[in-house]
Amino acid sequence: MTAALLDVTGLSKRFGGLQAISDLALRVGEGEIVALIGPNGAGKTTAFGLISGFLTPDAGAIHFRGRSITGLPPHRVCALGLARTFQIMRPFPRLSVLRNVMIGALGRHADPRAAAARAGAVLEELGLAAKAAEPAGSLTLSERKRLELAKALATEPVLLLLDEVMSGLTDRETERLVGEVRAINARGVAILLIEHVMRAVMSLAQRVVVLDYGERIAEGRPEEVANDPRVIEAYLGDERL
Repeated sequence: MTAALLDVTGLSKRFGGLQAISDLALRVGEGEIVALIGPNGAGKTTAFGLISGFLTPDAGAIHFRGRSITGLPPHRVCALGLARTFQIMRPFPRLSVLRNVMIGALGRHADPRAAAARAGAVLEELGLAAKAAEPAGSLTLSERKRLELAKALATEPVLLLLDEVMSGLTDRETERLVGEVRAINARGVAILLIEHVMRAVMSLAQRVVVLDYGERIAEGRPEEVANDPRVIEAYLGDERL
């Protein structure tokens, strides 16, 4: 198994009477792609919020690149090389696509010219260079998804958390984004993704972790998880990976 890049142990989070995450253990190795799946309300996005610093855990530990990031605020987590996308996309609609991505790049490049160059390179990579000067609010759904990815990628992460970046896309758009995610990973960026598009999970993930009611109920290779009776009952039903 590859060296641990992200190591989560005993992670728990409660909101009032709801135990959103319970004693979660999760590991992502260097350069690995891991999928986090489960039914709606299983705690997947809560787990992302805890790992990326947007939520504070009630218990447990999060280690990234060998150091504790438990309870660190998002900007410090990002500075260490961990970036995330959001399922609900909120770009600055009146700013240009380029300037939206520059905001992420400025975390690494204080010189606006260098940040603009970094943002431009990311837009080129994701097929958005032709839209650089257009307001972000004018983009299609597929383009907004790639903009969300570009904003995170501009921070130059070593671990990228992707929250349903393929939901709502056509088969062709999904196939394109799968290829782009695979290319990002090929450069050495590890990826932890939440995804309901099972074809994408099967194509991308080396390991799959399944949550249900905030607890990990299965983990393994995609084909193993697809045939796990607990996963079929809780989530997949007749739909297999």
